[in-house]
Amino acid sequence: MSQVQSTLSEVIYPDSDGQLLANHTQQFRWIVTIKEGLEWLCKDDADVFVAGDLLWYSIEGNNVTRSAPDAMVVFGRPKGDRGSYQQ
Repeated sequence: MSQVQSTLSEVIYPDSDGQLLANHTQQFRWIVTIKEGLEWLCKDDADVFVAGDLLWYSIEGNNVTRSAPDAMVVFGRPKGDRGSYQQ
C-alpha cells in the first residue's frame, strides 16, 4: 500500500484496490440485488448517491485508510458515476 501523502494537493486516490468484488456467484448476486434495491428506493431523490463495491476514502488526505462496502448510500450527494468516493 502507498504511504499517506504529505499535502492534500498531492494525494492520489486510486480507483481500484485490486481486490475481487465477490467470492462466489451467490454473494455477487446478493450484492447486486441489495445495491439495485437501494437504488430503486432512492430513485426519486437527486441528492442520494448509491454505489456498490466503490472505494471509499473516509479521511481527507489519507489514501491508505479505505474500504469498499458491498453497498453504500450517501445522503446529500448527487447521483452520478464516480471512480471512488472521497468523504
